[in-house]
Amino acid sequence: MKLALVGATGLVGEVMLKVLEERNLPITEFYPAASARSVGKPLIFRNKSYKIISVQDALDARPDVAIFSAGATVSLEWSERYAEAGCYVVDNSSAWRTYDHVPLIVPEINAHTLSASTKIIANPNCSTIQMVVALNPLHKNYGIKRLVISTYQSVTGTGVKAVQQLDDERAGRQPQQMAYPWPIDLNCFPHGGNFMDNGYTSEEMKLVNETRKILEDATIMITASVVRIPVKGGHSETVNIELKKPFEMDDIMKLFGSTPGLVIQDNVKENIYPMPRFSEGKDDVFVGRIRRDESCPNALNIWVVSDNLRKGAATNAVQIVEKLRELKLV
Repeated sequence: MKLALVGATGLVGEVMLKVLEERNLPITEFYPAASARSVGKPLIFRNKSYKIISVQDALDARPDVAIFSAGATVSLEWSERYAEAGCYVVDNSSAWRTYDHVPLIVPEINAHTLSASTKIIANPNCSTIQMVVALNPLHKNYGIKRLVISTYQSVTGTGVKAVQQLDDERAGRQPQQMAYPWPIDLNCFPHGGNFMDNGYTSEEMKLVNETRKILEDATIMITASVVRIPVKGGHSETVNIELKKPFEMDDIMKLFGSTPGLVIQDNVKENIYPMPRFSEGKDDVFVGRIRRDESCPNALNIWVVSDNLRKGAATNAVQIVEKLRELKLV
């Protein structure tokens, strides 16, 4: 398989390289691509030295699959050109997620929407991916009526500039660049993405729209709030879930325990619950604080944590490529 990685030098691109090295994809030819300022720089992948090439040169190499992790502008400019050349594009940006003809894929949930004609495939937002891994078994067995979501998102979700801002502030240095409108160390603010006309942010509306699309149910009522917090290890979420049918907590625990990619960490007597500090570097989604909502019939609360650069981005993208091979599409 000939594989191109567009955005190989970015924060997510670096994690993508690591995940690709860890997993057993049969890559016969590899084309790391990035912006003009990075072209020609060396890169080591699977103990072999490569030079960064341009996005055009990677296209000219006619890869079978291209993973895009270079932002929406690059994806909108180049994805269709790659697709027209017969290449499957797995795009990690927000560029294609809302298009009806583009599948929005979490492989454990909706790989059945992939086909030979779906050349452009969208990787969902990091906070959506981890949440729907936990929600999908509930929706399949009980039906989800309403979700109330609050996310507590790592600075790594914003990018390297945000990580540097946090590091500078924590070291007592004046940040050279401010990724956020406020200091982030010893602080948090209810602001992720851009504010929209409805008063919500773009990150909040991604949770609404992407969840409905992945779970294939436009009737789910969803409201979301996004908070940025000064951590690096992963995103955390509280999710209040109102189901359509009655449930027993024992059955919910069994359901979560049998869901691939989902790990229960729930023993409050021993202070065991998911935390971003311990999710970093792992591919699983961790769920805990699982409890009935005593204020609302057929409702429960869960706490979901995952490394947003791994399952929330790189790992999910690579799993999509693995699914394409499993379906014999590449």
